[in-house]
Amino acid sequence: MNDARTGAFELVLKLRDAGFEAYWVGGCVRDMLLQREPKDYDIATNALPDQVLTLFPGGHAVGRAFGVILVPDSGKHVVEIATFREDHGTVDGRHPQRVSFSDARADALRRDFTVNAMFMDPVTNKILDYVGGRDDIARRLIRTVGDPQQRFEEDYLRLLRAIRFAATLQFAIEPATADAIKKHATRIIRVSADRVRIELTRLLLEAPRAGDGVDLLDQSGLLNAILPEVSAMKGVEQPAQFHPEGDVWTHTRIMLNAMQTDDPRLAWAVWLHDIGKPPTATEIDGRIRFDRHAGVGADMADTILRRLRFANRDRETIATCIRGHMRFADVPQMRPARLRRWMAQPEFPTELELHRLDCQASHKKDDSQKIIETMQHQLANRISLPERWIRGTDILELGLPPGPEIGYWLQEAYDAQLNGISDSRDELLKWLRHQIAGRIKTCRNGDYLVKRKPFAGP
Repeated sequence: MNDARTGAFELVLKLRDAGFEAYWVGGCVRDMLLQREPKDYDIATNALPDQVLTLFPGGHAVGRAFGVILVPDSGKHVVEIATFREDHGTVDGRHPQRVSFSDARADALRRDFTVNAMFMDPVTNKILDYVGGRDDIARRLIRTVGDPQQRFEEDYLRLLRAIRFAATLQFAIEPATADAIKKHATRIIRVSADRVRIELTRLLLEAPRAGDGVDLLDQSGLLNAILPEVSAMKGVEQPAQFHPEGDVWTHTRIMLNAMQTDDPRLAWAVWLHDIGKPPTATEIDGRIRFDRHAGVGADMADTILRRLRFANRDRETIATCIRGHMRFADVPQMRPARLRRWMAQPEFPTELELHRLDCQASHKKDDSQKIIETMQHQLANRISLPERWIRGTDILELGLPPGPEIGYWLQEAYDAQLNGISDSRDELLKWLRHQIAGRIKTCRNGDYLVKRKPFAGP
């Protein structure tokens, strides 16, 4: 018995010792019947919220009106303990108008899906199943408890949860439940962006084949309601020599199905990496082009991620990966300094995995990957960039006045250092002095001018 299970077991025993009913409930019961290790354990009881708090003074009421108390176990886990209840009416397609505390059977009948509405006695391992959940697990079926129209009208987030459960468990959706999802799909926009983001992210990370989950989203009508920009990828043809697998939608699905990650930034970068192709698609003389689609896609992704209320750092990382995902084509021609600086960026491992999946889902060429792996091997544990030998004060001491040209020469010196032009700081200073002396064109009235091409990076 693992720590989470042991802690939840002890809480059940304490409730029972105090004279209350108590069972494990919901997803943990489902997962144990599927012989999967539950991620967490929830408890349902006939103890009222105040009685739970009296019994567990360290508990925290997150929804006392709904009978929900968070209680720390004897280890490092927190267990949700909820009082058996019935829900009455709905306020906003998300929350009930009121609740009344009841018994286990009534509690099961107000839950979302049959596979999530079973109770287990952890002492005897007896299952309490009032809704046919065990049969639906055997049939690998997602079905609402009772009337699907009513279940979804009570809480529109259940529309997305049905898709997530089907994708993560690899179950089918029962026909009446699927029809009700399609009927109510447009109402998903009434759910908060935070809840939608969480459900979509869990689908991407937890589904064994996230691309199939995205297909379910599309077939249900939910995708077009939430992310019409993604839905627009369907039917956008690509050049066969680069993408023999098919259109943009097919390419993205293949990548998602091949993706195995617990990093939401990578998952969303994969899903949105070609979102700029539909608005940039052109065909000239029979040649399909998507000029500047990476930059357009990064801007579109930024808008979507803002809409879904992503944290700024995550949003910026995802957009950076999308904006730069075509740079890998330039790796064979890159100067070592530029490549090394790029490899040292914190987002680079995510960008590299995005590139690998992109190649595997299309032409399968990996020349850039091999070059990067070779440099990574050469650098070994020295992937972080070395300290700069030349500082701004050094350039000032060479006679240049303060101004924007200082930054240019700092970059030139650092590129020279990374490219191995000089073996020491003294040699690099001599090289820099020579470069500056050769490029100074004039110095008049304190104005410093340099004869050079505009600096565009190494």
